[in-house]
Amino acid sequence: MKSKSYRDLLVWQKSIALCIKVYKICELFPKSELYGLAGQMKRASVSVPSNVAEGQARRHIGEFLQFLSIASGSLAELDTQRVVAERLTFISGDCSGDLERDITEVQKMLYSLDDKLKLAKRTKN
Repeated sequence: MKSKSYRDLLVWQKSIALCIKVYKICELFPKSELYGLAGQMKRASVSVPSNVAEGQARRHIGEFLQFLSIASGSLAELDTQRVVAERLTFISGDCSGDLERDITEVQKMLYSLDDKLKLAKRTKN
């Protein structure tokens, strides 16, 4: 990949923005959820850019692909937790829908990067 740093990756930038949004949303949760659902959502959201960064920093396509898979799994966790938060009325339907769109956007970006890396790996061999 031509990117010199994970910071250059749009998917990393978008996932950082998603993480910040999740942290702000979780501030509105009941205090009883500080270490429950809110904590899980924060951990899942911060896992996404963290795994993108770690994978890119490894400098091996196979390892990068593995970390992108982990990031994708964290997004699936976050999406599930979003649904639970909405059903418990910790967040509104509008907020949930907005968050769902952001999660979907980052997921599509991860899939696209995954495809590009797999193609690069095939042409390299």
